[in-house]
Amino acid sequence: MRRTTLGPGAASSSRTGNAVRWFSALFLALTLAACGGGGDDHSSSSGGSSSGSGGSGGGSSSTANAQPTAANGTNAVPITVDAGVANFVNIPNVSVTVCAPGTNVCQTIDHIQLDTASFGLRILNSAAQSVIGSLPKISTANGGQLAECAGFADGYTWGTVRQADVRMGTEVASAVPVQIIGDLDASAAPTGLNGCPSGNDENSTADIGANGILGIGPATYDCGTNCATTAQNSMYFSCANGTNCTGTTVPVVQQVTNPVTKFPVDNNGVILQLPPVPDTGAASATGTLVFGIGTQSNNALTGVTKLGTDTFGDLTGTYKGATLQTFFDSGSNGLFFQDNFPLCSSSSVFYCPSSEQSLSATVKGSGGNTATVPFSVVSARTLTSGGGKYAFNSLAGHLGMTGYFDFGLPFFFGRHVYVGYDLPNSPPYVAF
Repeated sequence: MRRTTLGPGAASSSRTGNAVRWFSALFLALTLAACGGGGDDHSSSSGGSSSGSGGSGGGSSSTANAQPTAANGTNAVPITVDAGVANFVNIPNVSVTVCAPGTNVCQTIDHIQLDTASFGLRILNSAAQSVIGSLPKISTANGGQLAECAGFADGYTWGTVRQADVRMGTEVASAVPVQIIGDLDASAAPTGLNGCPSGNDENSTADIGANGILGIGPATYDCGTNCATTAQNSMYFSCANGTNCTGTTVPVVQQVTNPVTKFPVDNNGVILQLPPVPDTGAASATGTLVFGIGTQSNNALTGVTKLGTDTFGDLTGTYKGATLQTFFDSGSNGLFFQDNFPLCSSSSVFYCPSSEQSLSATVKGSGGNTATVPFSVVSARTLTSGGGKYAFNSLAGHLGMTGYFDFGLPFFFGRHVYVGYDLPNSPPYVAF
């Protein structure tokens, strides 16, 4: 018998009436007792739309077998899915260089999780020791130190907000606010009403499965106007000398920011490209993250179906006759939805059906375009029984929220997935 750790698990976290949304990457180490295997060894049966662009109506689906383009090191950088820093499965990682603003005092940090369903860069204090002392802290209106409690599905990241130049390839976002996870004492995190969300303080690689999180979803700021006008927003706090933290308003320009939106040119979206993997999984996978859409020769918006979303990346989906709120979330390591497949154990959220399940869901964008997404579900116990595999396109689990469908990382294998940003005169969308 082999014990295999799976994490982070499910997806979406909190929503509030003011439309603040934190989600993705359920920081939960789920242990499976993997006792033998089986399963089919054939190419991925996941599929996606591959024709049409823009407009309303229409739709298509095809086998997901696209290969990534070359990472040119300018507006395209590598994505790796491997054992990473904590032996978690299905964690897409990139390297990010963080510098003191306007200087060459920098540190390149690898294994930063790539997350299309959150917004902004968050780095573990322990992974940024060479540069953290040079990153200026942001002060609040009353002279306190700005800190953030960013909520995820089963916990939160707590730490200061600082300014940094963020470099990837030759792209540079200058002096953007980033969160440093774990540089404040955990006891300083506010609790109770208007405090941090319930759950664990996620402040280590063992919690996160990476050295940080790069949120590249369609929104520019991780909170927006609510945190700019309401002090009791449960996200941003003013701390006196790292303690006595109280809720505070924060101008949007000081909120943790999706750094891609601040690149000089290639700032209107991203393309995630991962290769196909067998339904039984692969030891690793290497893909490409492309910055910009329609701005360079390597990021044209062609051969895909474009689906309008809201500012958080949500759109409408249908699964087995039920209409669901749907999102595409590279920060979730499985497909998460509600069904009656057996779970792997009483403490697991992962599905362990007795045989491979061939399924499909449909998605509909705000402009009327539709696409059918075929996918497979293989027992998580079967997938992990042999060990040594970290890239799976058929890993799925139960989502604890009614009315949602989370297309996590398995959806991205074999596809070029475009995330168009919510910008003036350019509404957000996903395309594949």
